[in-house]
Amino acid sequence: MGSIQNFVNKMDWWGLLGLVVSAAATLLCFTIHELCHGAVAYRLGDPTAKLSGRLTLNPIRHIDPAGLVMMLVAGVGWAKPVPVDMRNFKNPKRGMALTALAGPASNFIIAFLALAVASLIARFAPIQPVWLVILCFLSNAALLSVGMGLFNLIPLSPLDGSKILFALLPDRIYYTILRYERFLMLAVILLTFLGVFRRPLSFLILGVLQAFCAVTGFPLEAVLVYQDVSYIMYLFGVS
Repeated sequence: MGSIQNFVNKMDWWGLLGLVVSAAATLLCFTIHELCHGAVAYRLGDPTAKLSGRLTLNPIRHIDPAGLVMMLVAGVGWAKPVPVDMRNFKNPKRGMALTALAGPASNFIIAFLALAVASLIARFAPIQPVWLVILCFLSNAALLSVGMGLFNLIPLSPLDGSKILFALLPDRIYYTILRYERFLMLAVILLTFLGVFRRPLSFLILGVLQAFCAVTGFPLEAVLVYQDVSYIMYLFGVS
């Protein structure tokens, strides 16, 4: 019994809570991103995502293990792609472009709303652990959402940005690229692991967050600080 008590006493509970908060924010970003892909595809005439059970807020249906790990470790990542059959669209290339755009757009909306709510809480809520944790969650959600949105806009297949940009290409080239998407995905994963996107994405992420913070009134410095639950609790003397 004593050994169990020692284990409990030595556990970094705020650090564990921080991991849970970060994971929850990541799942929110992934889930809404993929749900919006499927919803837009469905509205444009393709029921594939709906028939596959992907029009759901259940995050388990959208998780890609490698993308989840990259999101938690590198701040950029991806979910399990929503199945789309572009043959069901009246205008296949336009339909794919709009479906692809829906994911990143949803991430930017999540980030903006998270910062707007965080600004209200920071102004009016009392300084209590529960509100501090919520602020940490919202800050993580904003940062991860912007990172995910920008990462997916990179015009490399099979990321969303390629679907948007390649819609301008001739059909022969467009469909050839789609045919080799699986192989190109390996290149994207490799480049991500090598950190090729880290510096330009960091610059863009800060720029987008700064713009959102200017509108919502939640300081950019607070977004960066509130990522760490343990540090926030330490600053406010919460044990």
